[in-house]
Amino acid sequence: MGSAAATADSNAIPAAPAASGPAAVDHADWKPKFNPWLIAATVALAAFMEVLDTSIANVALPHIAGSLGASNDESTWVLTSYLVSNAVVLPLGGWASSVIGRKKFFMLCIVIFTVSSFLCGIAWSLPILLICRVLQGAGGGGLQPMAQAIMADSFDARRRGLAFSLYGIVAVLAPSIGPTLGGWITDNYSWHWIFYINIPVGILALVLVGRLVEDPPYMKVDRSNFFRLDYIGLGLLAVAMAALQITLDKGEEKDWFGSNFIVFFAVTFVAAFAFLIWWEWRAKNPIMNLKLFRYKNFAVCCGLMLLVGGVLNASTVLQPQFLQGLLGYTATSAGVSLSLGGLALLVVMPMAGIAVGRFPARNLIAFGFALFAVSYYYVAHHIDLDISIGVASFLRVLQVLPIPFLFISVTTAAYFGLPREASNQVSGLINFVRNIGGSILISLTNAAVTERTLYHEARLQNYMTPTWAPYQNELRNLTSYLGRTAGQANAAGAATGQIYNRLVAQAGTLAYMDVYYAIAVATFVMIPLAFLLSKNQPAASGEKVAIH
Repeated sequence: MGSAAATADSNAIPAAPAASGPAAVDHADWKPKFNPWLIAATVALAAFMEVLDTSIANVALPHIAGSLGASNDESTWVLTSYLVSNAVVLPLGGWASSVIGRKKFFMLCIVIFTVSSFLCGIAWSLPILLICRVLQGAGGGGLQPMAQAIMADSFDARRRGLAFSLYGIVAVLAPSIGPTLGGWITDNYSWHWIFYINIPVGILALVLVGRLVEDPPYMKVDRSNFFRLDYIGLGLLAVAMAALQITLDKGEEKDWFGSNFIVFFAVTFVAAFAFLIWWEWRAKNPIMNLKLFRYKNFAVCCGLMLLVGGVLNASTVLQPQFLQGLLGYTATSAGVSLSLGGLALLVVMPMAGIAVGRFPARNLIAFGFALFAVSYYYVAHHIDLDISIGVASFLRVLQVLPIPFLFISVTTAAYFGLPREASNQVSGLINFVRNIGGSILISLTNAAVTERTLYHEARLQNYMTPTWAPYQNELRNLTSYLGRTAGQANAAGAATGQIYNRLVAQAGTLAYMDVYYAIAVATFVMIPLAFLLSKNQPAASGEKVAIH
């Protein structure tokens, strides 16, 4: 999911310090030349395109896998590679804007995203597609936070909240229509077109940004900042995240730590991550300010957001895979089953915003995780091979109802006790852990589905024996039925094959049930962590809610 903020994101350029004379007048009186709502709509269009791409490919994964000769597990790399690349770029926006200007950086991100979308569409193999998705994620990583920063500077304080509400609608609406749009395009054209549709949108956004958007006069460009980037920290971050993702994505295929390949990348991740922590803690201008983790609230909220982002992203992959892979639904139908949940978010989001302004954040976080646990337990208990799209849509609504309470409350609580000047870094790290959590849980849940399917297949095959009466009765009845159409010579083999296919489908269903039960347990375990947070009294203190 995208993020809307009432403060600038981590990649926004901090406001210049107060000054006297003309500079101060520029800062106080500057207004954009064009209507700020036109500017807001323009940057929201670019952000919409990026947010849409986080969900539009979900229902197309089986088609991508079949077209490129990949397994279902391998097709999920299309999502995880994008999320990891997106997360690595998140901290770079402020630095890049200070070197070339925020408008130019925003336009550069649009160009990279649009060109790489075309390259994704023409990709002829999975490795090529993954490389292009990494480039696309890199371009997309700067769009959301820069859009938020441009909105923040285009509106005065009185109307800024209303502007961010527009962004919030975009952030919720794009993931909602993405699966349905992606499914319809995939079924009626091909999966390539889910990437091609970004091209006209990207061109339009580029033209509008070039025409309407401008950098405020108090935002100074300093080319010498090019040499002030924490290049070592960035390199370590990229290596650590790449090694982690390779370990998770290839682990099940390579038998985890029974493979030297997996051991190598796991050790690389641990070493690079440990060195990254050591370096960032001592760096004068770190790419990530890890000293913020000394604040209890912030540290706990990062842990909570890691799981929230993971559950949200993993669930948007699990349900379409189950409906398409085991039940044979089309990509369009699978997309429709997700979209109703997005519409429910539009209703619940304002309710959650009001609640955060009236109740302590930690209480709402505990409520959200409790609702998560109950929802996923219910989902695990009610999925089967006869599930309809209507029932699947209802189950999706249950899965997303807790999200607004958790996203808004966790983000708000992360700022408690922190100095105001730390806001940009806080937002960046919260967004970073959300993306990484999504990438990790997509990989782990897909590996778990594969392994649990094999486990249940082996267990169920124990009943396909001559000594188990129900199996023999079913085999006899099916053989007799098929003998009338397929001939007696082939009937026994066909009957055995049909029963085995049912067994495989049932094993897959049990595997998905196991994963949903595991998510329910994981979210339930997080409830006590909410009470490690400091208790705030929003009604008494007049705290304002920031949504990222």
